Amino acid sequence: MEKLKQAVKEIAYYRHQAKFSKLHLSLIPFLSLASSLYGALLYIRQSLYRSGFFSKNRLPVPVISVGNLTWGGNGKTPMAEFIAKRLADYGISPLILTRVLEQKLKDIKLVVQEIKESLPIFYTRMTPSYFFELRNISKKMHLGAVLNAVVLCVSAIGSPYAFVRAMEKIGPLFVDRFDFSDHYSFQLKDIQMMRGRLRQLEDKFGYKPIVIVTEKDYDRDPEILKHLHPFKVLVLCSEMQIIPCNGCNEDSFKSLLKELLEV
Repeated sequence: MEKLKQAVKEIAYYRHQAKFSKLHLSLIPFLSLASSLYGALLYIRQSLYRSGFFSKNRLPVPVISVGNLTWGGNGKTPMAEFIAKRLADYGISPLILTRVLEQKLKDIKLVVQEIKESLPIFYTRMTPSYFFELRNISKKMHLGAVLNAVVLCVSAIGSPYAFVRAMEKIGPLFVDRFDFSDHYSFQLKDIQMMRGRLRQLEDKFGYKPIVIVTEKDYDRDPEILKHLHPFKVLVLCSEMQIIPCNGCNEDSFKSLLKELLEV
């Protein structure tokens, strides 16, 4: 099942079918059909709400919906945290409701502008800030701690590719990876598989590699990661930043937020 989930994720991210295996190619017709049916059902559901066939329930307070226009793992939680902090600065106590369950930028613009052509678009990125070690979580470590090191990126997030790319930019000697499906909880069998890969890397390069995980994976189950001892495990901590683009920056985002909420 995990292999199937991984294949679906790769189909969603990669555009070049020439790189796909037979498994990937066999899944594409079924996924295309499922996507078409799902889109049709959503259209019917939306039409029934608009026609009044289904009743609408409205909350007596402003609502901000934080979601994705693209495949999962694009930072909904950091964005919710980012907005909540700004609301707290304005003296508003936010209530966050959550449900746990690459499309090109040009395509995203088209989707947004179908709603309102003049709607401002803010671009964000998760910027690595520091590491902390699994066995000493109170001590922050500089990103340079992995310079010229051999690292194994382990993640169970929606977009592991961005995580791996961020690690590559920091400057380790070699980056290997283990990807699991979003929200997956690591099992002991997975730990054994990771330890096997780590030993292979140690034999190849002559010194112990470092395991890198995301905050999300650490928070899900910090205890099981301790089974990777004696290999060092570092947790990558990142912060969301708004990238200035076309006159849209963090200050204009705050102003828009205040305007929408009539603060």
